Amino acid sequence: MKELIFSSPLFVLLPRKTKPARKFLINLNVYRNVNFFTNNEAKKIYCELMEKQLKGKKFDHKIEIFFKLYKARNAAIDRSNVLSITEKYFCDALVHHGCIKDDNDDFILETHYKSGGLDKENPRVEIIIK
Repeated sequence: MKELIFSSPLFVLLPRKTKPARKFLINLNVYRNVNFFTNNEAKKIYCELMEKQLKGKKFDHKIEIFFKLYKARNAAIDRSNVLSITEKYFCDALVHHGCIKDDNDDFILETHYKSGGLDKENPRVEIIIK
């Protein structure tokens, strides 16, 4: 079974007019508390960041997606808070870049969440598509 591995950031930088860019964490706590326009801007920037990795990839069959969280520090974290929104943004990016037609059950068979441990140098979400 062929698998592809992608690396997803834990945050995006939202530009501001008169101040430095704001760090927007990709997690459920932030997602549910920001306004619609800010969230859409974050998703747009995320999609642009993932373009290089996704460009030219095409899946004509159902896929399984594994999301593995690598933390920056050794603290307790609610893994699903981070991975649920990463899944939302990533699946929308798959559709946007033409990798899949839609991100519904006809194209995505299953998704799985895992802990990847600690990586202080490169905290991220590793995404594996099978």
